[in-house]
Amino acid sequence: MDMGARTAITALYRTALPVGGRSLDLMCGAMSHLPEDATFQEFIGIDVHKAALQANPALTSFKEQDLNQDTSLPFDDASFDGALLCDGMAYLTKPQQVLEEIRRILRPGAPLIISFSGRFVPAKAVAIWQALEPEDRVRLTSALMQRAGFVELDTGEVVPPEDLTAWQDTVHAVIGRCPAGS
Repeated sequence: MDMGARTAITALYRTALPVGGRSLDLMCGAMSHLPEDATFQEFIGIDVHKAALQANPALTSFKEQDLNQDTSLPFDDASFDGALLCDGMAYLTKPQQVLEEIRRILRPGAPLIISFSGRFVPAKAVAIWQALEPEDRVRLTSALMQRAGFVELDTGEVVPPEDLTAWQDTVHAVIGRCPAGS
């Protein structure tokens, strides 16, 4: 993901992620793309790479976990105010189970923000992700979120201006909310 796409993700988080509470960043790597002035009671990261988690300055704590090996999240039901999954859908072998777990740990009304660009590592990405065009990846993500029980789904994209060479990656996002009574 290039600098322009990261900036677009940060702007998305500024408007869609509740601050001040407890949020989870799944498959976060070394950078969570949060606005610099965002503050959280707790901001937890999950990733397969411990070194990346340790390098991520936004995290207040983390758990090293491969979601393809263990889809269960080690948190209580309805214990998070928001969740992020940036550029991770391409690599999930059991996306439905992971999304169901995310819904379980979110409080009613809390958002899950899934974002991605067109870039991914083909050797690691699942076959279906590689076969789909970007708009079909948005449809697949939306369908999986809906099946996992998310409501109020909203999709969008930010296309880079032609005159900015530092920004080539279109950003796609799908936001869903945990339903009341979950």
